[in-house]
Amino acid sequence: MHAHACESLIAFLHPGSRVLDVGSGSGYLSHVFANLITDESSPPTSANGHVIGIDHIQGLVDMSRTNMRKSEDGRKYLDSGKVKLIVGDGRLGYPDGGPYDAIHVGAAAATMHEPLIHQLKAPGRMFIPVESGGEDGISPPTFGFTGNQYIWVVDKKADGTVVKDKVFGVSYVPLTDAPKK
Repeated sequence: MHAHACESLIAFLHPGSRVLDVGSGSGYLSHVFANLITDESSPPTSANGHVIGIDHIQGLVDMSRTNMRKSEDGRKYLDSGKVKLIVGDGRLGYPDGGPYDAIHVGAAAATMHEPLIHQLKAPGRMFIPVESGGEDGISPPTFGFTGNQYIWVVDKKADGTVVKDKVFGVSYVPLTDAPKK
């Protein structure tokens, strides 16, 4: 699925791009995105594009930082601010880092979350798994691992119009609230 996501988003991943990785988990794809938006001829800085990885579980954010620090590039990305890994509700996005050229969502959303669409740059693209029935952003889906989830590619065109394309069926874990303590 990471390869499908990168393939879908690649036209929007270039030096200077801003990327939001919702449900960033282990940090693997955040690191890949940072590689794809970094110009090798200059040191990585947040000024020439950045990746925001957001997850609602502190332990996953801590693990993603540890994982990124295992490589020299990962350490540079974190230290320079090229990659920022934060705890938060990814369904709300992260407006302070946008607008985003590319948004990747790594868990099945209940609906097509409007805050994420609003944070897309025009032009921009989002790769998002959505529960069947939640694609209109209104209908409440019924979560269950029944295979009734679909990858949607959401394009915001240069004029601000939004085009949604249902690509293929998947089975992701749900994009949920943070666990109660």
